[in-house]
Order: sequence, then structure tokens, then C-alpha cells
Amino acid sequence: MQSPTVACILVNWNNWRDTADCLTSLAAQTYPNLHVIVVDNASTNDSLAQLRAAHPWATFIANPENAGFPRACNTGASHADADFLWFLNNDTIAPPDTTAQLVATALANPSAGVIGASLYYAHNPSRIQAWGGGQINLWSAYNWHYLAPTPFGPCSYITFASAFIPRACYDQLGGLFEGVFMYFEDADFCLRAQQAGWQLAVAPNTAILHKEGGSDATEPRARSLRLERIVTISGLTFLRRHAPIPVIAQAIFLLSRSAKRALRRDWPALRTLFQAVDDYHHNRITP
Repeated sequence: MQSPTVACILVNWNNWRDTADCLTSLAAQTYPNLHVIVVDNASTNDSLAQLRAAHPWATFIANPENAGFPRACNTGASHADADFLWFLNNDTIAPPDTTAQLVATALANPSAGVIGASLYYAHNPSRIQAWGGGQINLWSAYNWHYLAPTPFGPCSYITFASAFIPRACYDQLGGLFEGVFMYFEDADFCLRAQQAGWQLAVAPNTAILHKEGGSDATEPRARSLRLERIVTISGLTFLRRHAPIPVIAQAIFLLSRSAKRALRRDWPALRTLFQAVDDYHHNRITP
């Protein structure tokens, strides 16, 4: 493949301004065979109208409900006829050569199932947020980002703030796991990819700016409690799927999270955590 096709998939929810900025950066990409798909997760504002007016060249899909990030990504992928899928957070800015760098790395590493990029904080572009991704502990779900080139191990993952995936790998794994609303879907996919024989890689000379948190336009305190619930449910689900002894790992995960909130005397967060455990046991993943 001299010039493979790439479909970049963005998910928007009530945050058309950041999405519009991201689309502006994608419109300036130097790589010619790039198609962009925006999946709107049932925004309650005028996101779709604003985005279609500002960027009529992109493809827009309106989900009838906000069913979460991985399902929206899979929806976008189902509408993509491309050799590579590029899942990109909508609160990012990609320099013009980013797509070309990702494609070059993919072609040079045909065994790579997920290719990441170097992410930098948008408010402090000299500070790296993640070198591609990081590592996750399968006993506690605690995870951390690599801040410099680091060899990938069996518990490494590429953050889906920017994940470039060959269509063959995506199809082999059946797409992103939809049993979580948001978070841990990236680690889940990367662990499954490595178990299937694919490798992880990072495209050099990339520098995507990430605003972080822009995907959720909720008021800050409400957002923190919303994320408390989402992360707890998703963490328990991830450990059930990947931990060596899930019930022990889940206990460690919950004890750690509840102890931290009790020490801070953050009782609303602690109550939300307990509510999330009930949600998990009743298979409720949508907040």
C-alpha cells in the first residue's frame, strides 16, 4: 500500500467548539487519503448544526442516544471504508504531518496493531502528557502514562486519545468492547490485540495537543461525580475481564478508591462509588 486510506473517527457530545478546532487541524493534514467521521452522541445542544456549518466536508453521524465512547467509535468504524482507523479525541489538535507520520509508522511496522502518538498538554505544549500510552496494573487497575520512549510489555496500552489501528486488527478483535460507557476501553483493546499476536508502536515526531476533559461538557463538580461512577463501573468490568483473580483485584480496586475518598472526607464521591458498585452488579453502564 503506497497511500492507504485512513478514516479518522471523532466522538462529540455537547462540545462542538473543541470538535470544530480539531476538524480545522484535520482539514490541514498533508496526507491526501484521509476521511473524517464525526459521531455525535445525542448532544442536547446545537452541536451538529454548528459542526456541519463550519465543516461541511466531514461526514456526520447522529446517534439517537449517548451510549458511550466505545459504541460511538464502533458506529463510526462501521461507516468507514478504509485501510486504517484513527480514533482521535475531539479535544485534540493534530499538526499537519500527523496522519502522514502515523501511516509511515504503520507501513514500516506491519505487525503493529495499535499505533499511538506523542501527546502534549494544550495549555502547556512543552509538557508531554503521554508517549503513546502507558501501563496498567492488572491487580488494581491503576494505570500511568509513559513520559518518554519505553519498551512495551504485556500490560502496556496505547491511549485512545489517539489510536491508529489497521482495519485487519480491528476486525479480528471485533472492535472496541462496548460493555463500558467510557474509560479502560483502550487498555482492554490493546491487551486483546497483544494476546492475538499484534504489537504496539508509537509514531515518532508526532506532537498532538490534548486539552483533556473536553469530551465532557458537564459542570465541573457534576462531572467529577459522573466520572467517579463511570470509572468505578469500567474499572470493575476491566478487572473482571483481565485480572489474574478478578474478585481479589476488584476488592483491591474498591478498597483503594474508597479509602482515598474517605481520607479526603469526600462523602458525595464515596456515596457515588457505592452507587456505582450497585450499578455494576445490575449491569447498568450508562450514567
